[in-house]
Amino acid sequence: MATEEASKPPSHPPYPEMIMAAIAALGEKGETDESAIAAYIESAYQGLPESHAALLAAHLARMTEDGELLFVGDNYARPDPTPAAPPKRGRGRPPKPKPNPALTPSAAPAAPRPRGRPPKPKDPLAVAVAKAASGLPRRRGRPPKRVRAAQPAGADAGAAPSPAVVGVKRGRGRPPKVKPAVDVV
Repeated sequence: MATEEASKPPSHPPYPEMIMAAIAALGEKGETDESAIAAYIESAYQGLPESHAALLAAHLARMTEDGELLFVGDNYARPDPTPAAPPKRGRGRPPKPKPNPALTPSAAPAAPRPRGRPPKPKDPLAVAVAKAASGLPRRRGRPPKRVRAAQPAGADAGAAPSPAVVGVKRGRGRPPKVKPAVDVV
């Protein structure tokens, strides 16, 4: 006998339908909290299960989570079919707008460049000959230091003597202070 009662289909519609009907009926009065919805469903439908309050709370929570209902200030309401505010955009810089090909006149669409590194030339000798013809290739690394030639004797006498004397190598570090020559009177 217990199995016959359990296998009987319920005499009331599904809970989401009953909740929507209750909100539609109570929406005019402005009282659509959980207790008002429960009282309306109990008065309108017969044969509700003993766990009606728990089932109603579970269905209300699921429907608000799914977005079928809005929970505003202890009252449930149906969401507007048209969104009032635009959706929030994500973090970071927004992507560039894609140009509309119908608005931009172009003779022919350019072929996209292939992905990856371009292939090596078929004849590497031709590339080397072209480089050599353009000028002598430079050596790698820092260029060598140029050696200055010593000034001739008849050159500008007012100019300071060249700091580097050819053939004499200076030591490392700061040179010692030059002492003035002392004249004996």
